[in-house]
Parts: sequence; structure tokens; C-alpha cells
Amino acid sequence: MDAKSILILLLAVLSFDFVYNKILEYLNIKSMKEELPDEVKDIYDVEKYKKSIAYSKANNKFGLITSTFSFIISFVLLATGFFGWFDGLVSGWIESSALVSLTFFGLLFLGSDLMNIPFQIYDTFVLEEKFGFNKTTPKTFVLDKLKGYALAAVLGGIILYALLELMELFGQDFWIYFWIVISLFTLFMNMFYTSLILPLFNKLTPLEDGELKEAIEAYSKKIDFPLDNIYVIDGSKRSAKSNAFFSGIGKKKKIVLYDTLIENHSKEELIAVLAHEVGHFKKKHIITGYLLSILQTGFTLFIMSLIIFSPAMSEALGGSKFAVHLNLLAFGILYSPISHFVSVFMNILSRKNEYEADAYAKETYDGKFLQMALKKLSVDNLSNLFPHPAYVFIHYSHPPLLQRLAAMQDETGKA
Repeated sequence: MDAKSILILLLAVLSFDFVYNKILEYLNIKSMKEELPDEVKDIYDVEKYKKSIAYSKANNKFGLITSTFSFIISFVLLATGFFGWFDGLVSGWIESSALVSLTFFGLLFLGSDLMNIPFQIYDTFVLEEKFGFNKTTPKTFVLDKLKGYALAAVLGGIILYALLELMELFGQDFWIYFWIVISLFTLFMNMFYTSLILPLFNKLTPLEDGELKEAIEAYSKKIDFPLDNIYVIDGSKRSAKSNAFFSGIGKKKKIVLYDTLIENHSKEELIAVLAHEVGHFKKKHIITGYLLSILQTGFTLFIMSLIIFSPAMSEALGGSKFAVHLNLLAFGILYSPISHFVSVFMNILSRKNEYEADAYAKETYDGKFLQMALKKLSVDNLSNLFPHPAYVFIHYSHPPLLQRLAAMQDETGKA
């Protein structure tokens, strides 16, 4: 394809992606129901439910504004050849091609984020504050930004530099070697994220001795599963929302509970949540997810290798000569339809895994406590109880609450 055809395709993909997502979001917000479902009437009052509807609508409206702004800016910059002009500007300052690419992406990332800071401030200190979620102070917000920039510069810079050097050394075969590099990096992050990265933003403390820890130890002994690394994260430092997650592989695995989760749930509900997380490990969801992500990365890199060296792609973005960073930018847009298709498959698998982890918690502990925990999480986080099926199919990695509750019912209707 010539440069003009590639540019038209880029603009078409960008536009389709925007319209497609807006239609899904419209369907999702219209699917909400005013009537409180029977399944959650035991813990959800009418006023709280109305608040959850208002929260979903406010988020949807705000998301429409921010995504429209982002789409217009991206469309204009592509159509006017801004990226090619900016490449020429950066190339005029720096001689090293690798350093040009690093500077190009670094300045674009910084400029994009600075442009979005007003939206981020509104989201945190106005929208989330209005609905009682925000616990972030201005100081924490600023420090998070600075730490995020530093982390992106170090890790992002290293990964991008490795990619550029392998392209230079191996040409079109770069993808094989970079696939190995990124696979090892992903493994490293899976193993050490909670030890090296998370402490930069949050405080992790071992779960203190007491009734909860004793109950957890009794459960872990029952299922023959070592739960030595149980940590509490200070999620309340930023938000009133709560969660729990499993991190790491082998001896480096950790269960992390939000302090807000511990505060809002009973001992039995917390163990049920823990049982769900253990279920992911027992069912091999974590290692399977890692292997699938590696295969997905390899597939993406292979497709990239077929088109990344095209001079016409650089020209389509306004460049006067081939520039790998321009082509990487164009590839990111062109690959998005394939990326959406792959993410749909991964979400289908993820939802299946969630059902299996729920079933494991029910079998090894008690389904009614997990049901209660899920209900409380939904209430506390003001979740949408009636998402549109199409939106769920495309975007949800977890099944909606009412479907999870129904799946945990046995033939007698008991959990």
C-alpha cells in the first residue's frame, strides 16, 4: 500500500474503534434497570442502588468527554502529519537513531499525560470524591505521577531500547529474540512485582497474628496449600474501593488483601475470598494465563515484523524518511482490531476461570460466604448490576455479579 492509502486506513481504524466503543457504552448504560434485583435486597437499600446508577451514568458521561477529546486530538495529529513533523524536529537535535526513538516516545508520552492531567484531577478529586471513593491527597497524586514517570522512563526505556537494538541487529527476525526478552521480563515482573514495584506506591505489611490469620492457616492446612505470604495493602490511601489478588509464581507467590476489604468483611467472607484466589492457583489459571500472554506477545511481534520496516508507513505519518518509531506508532493503531479480537478471547477465558475459582471456594469452604462477599464488594464499589451482554462479552474479564451468584446456586437453590 502507498502512504496515502495507509493514512486513510489508519484514520478509518481510529474512527471505527471510537464509534464501536461509543455504541457499546451507550448500550451498556441503557441496559441499567431502576428496580433493585431480589438477589441483593438483603444488603442493598434503594437509595444506595440509586447512587450506583448515578455513579455509572456519571462515569459514562465523563468517559464520553475524555474519549472524544482523545479521539479528536489523535485524528487531527494523524491527518496533519504532526508525528512526521515531530520526528523531524527530534531528529534535528539528536544523531543516534535509538536515542531519537527513545526521545520521540518519551516526549509523546509526557505530552499526552500532561494534556490529560486536568481530566485525571477531575476524575479523582471531583467525580470519585462526589461518590465517596476518593482518599487520595494532592501530595499522593503528585508523588504517584512523579514515580510513574520515573518507572516508565526506566522500564519503558530499557524495553524499547532492547527492541530497537534487536531490530538493528537481526532485521525482520528481531521478533524471535525480542519475544524471548519480553517473556523473561514478564516472568520477572510476575515473580517480583509485589516485592519491587508495588512498594513504590503502597505499603505492604504481613497479616498480623490474630483470629483472621489463624482461620486462614486452618483453611490452608485443610486444602494442603502453603499460605505463608499473606499481605495487607494500604488501598485506603487512595480509594475506599476494595479488592484482593494473587501475585507471583512458585515460592514468590503472595496473597494480597486490601485493608478496605478486611475492614468491610467478616472473617468468613475474607476466607471465602481467599479461597477464590487459591482456586485460581489450584486450577492452574495463573500459569495458563502467563503462557497464553507469552503466545499472544509472540503472535503480535510476528505480525509486527511483517510490516514494521515499510517506508510507506513512516511517510503516511508525515515522515520524510523511514523511522522505526513512526512505524511502531502506526502499527499500534493498525493492530488494534486484532488486539480487540484477542482480548475478547482472553476475557471469555478469564470469565470461565472466575466461575471455576468461585466453584472451588464453594467446594472447599462455603459458597454463601463468598456470595455475601461478592455482594458487599458490588455494593461498596457501586458496580453496575445490569451491564449489557454485548459490553460484558467484549470488555468484562469477570462475570457480572448476578450471573456469578446464579452459578453458585445448586439444584436446591442453596449456595
